[in-house]
Amino acid sequence: MATDDDTAGIVDENTPWYEVKKVPIWLIKAIVLFWLGWIVVYLGTGALRSLRSLLIVLLISLFLSFAIEPAVNRMERWGLRRGLGVWVMYLAIIVGLSAFSAAIGTALATQIEHFIDEAPAYVEQIEGWLQDNVDENIDLQELSDEFVEGGGASDLANRFADDVVNLGQTVINVVFQTFTVLLFVYYLVAEGPKARRVVCSFLDPARQRTVLAVWDLAIEKTGGYIYSRGILAFLSALAHWIAFEIIDVPFPIPLALWVGVMSQFIPVVGTYIAGALPALVAVLDDPKKAIFVVIVIVAYQQIENYLFAPKVTAQTMEIHVAVAFGSVLAGAALLGVVGALLSLPFAATAQAFISGYRQHHDVEEDALIASVQRRSRLRRGRR
Repeated sequence: MATDDDTAGIVDENTPWYEVKKVPIWLIKAIVLFWLGWIVVYLGTGALRSLRSLLIVLLISLFLSFAIEPAVNRMERWGLRRGLGVWVMYLAIIVGLSAFSAAIGTALATQIEHFIDEAPAYVEQIEGWLQDNVDENIDLQELSDEFVEGGGASDLANRFADDVVNLGQTVINVVFQTFTVLLFVYYLVAEGPKARRVVCSFLDPARQRTVLAVWDLAIEKTGGYIYSRGILAFLSALAHWIAFEIIDVPFPIPLALWVGVMSQFIPVVGTYIAGALPALVAVLDDPKKAIFVVIVIVAYQQIENYLFAPKVTAQTMEIHVAVAFGSVLAGAALLGVVGALLSLPFAATAQAFISGYRQHHDVEEDALIASVQRRSRLRRGRR
């Protein structure tokens, strides 16, 4: 039954405007709530856009803290302070990245210089093939002279040097964010137990147990992800090093390390990026070798997918292939490359948490078999 407050201000179409005494209270509340909600969404969206870079830095820091905390915990059990353990991990990472970058940079620079020196010979080989198979009047001598004497070779070298300089400038621009990440990671790991204690102090005991369980699970899965990727990267680098030595590809060790690292730590497209560089180096040395390089990379990828990866990830970070692929696509759509890299540990943690807390039921095998048989009979009946 309607009250006076509910019907206040509600008029029919024949009521003159000057007889309307007041607007319904519920309508005023609805309008106010609508505009308040719009303002909150507008300001929140703008804040998220403005803070996007900071949020990405925080996500990277959280991921790295989860990745190195198992090693820091182990060093703490050996008697090393947590802060010093973080610095040990930083030193190991910096040394590894520096050695890797120097090896790849040296190999790439040497091959480009070799290509510049051998360019005239390549032009003569192409000219001979075209004269034998297309037209004997084809003359590429002018192209060779233009490349060597006209400045084409020097332009290529200068362009490569400019690219190196631009890359250096980009690295310098990223230094500030790198230091920011390292600072966050240091405090997240070195002060990890204190941070968990502070967070749990705001929660009741039941929620404290849940938060700590999720926190420990995230550390376990992220550490397992890094561990499994490291094992697979080592196996990949070892196998490709042996293969590149047999094929006689220049710089077999740096290129094998490149394939191992890129194929494991860059989701989805990592294999293609990994295979492109050794194939390019092989082409510059001998095009026939590039064919064997591609065959080796493709063959090893199949062996890894069906033999190595299932056994390694089953012990460290078990995650369904479809879930992994979907999480990578979702992460890339949300945060680009960073999201793609962080998506697998996040998906593994979420999958493990849901599997641990959801309710499981026994499957009625008889009903399942009967359903399969019914579908089979229906298909035979349609035929």
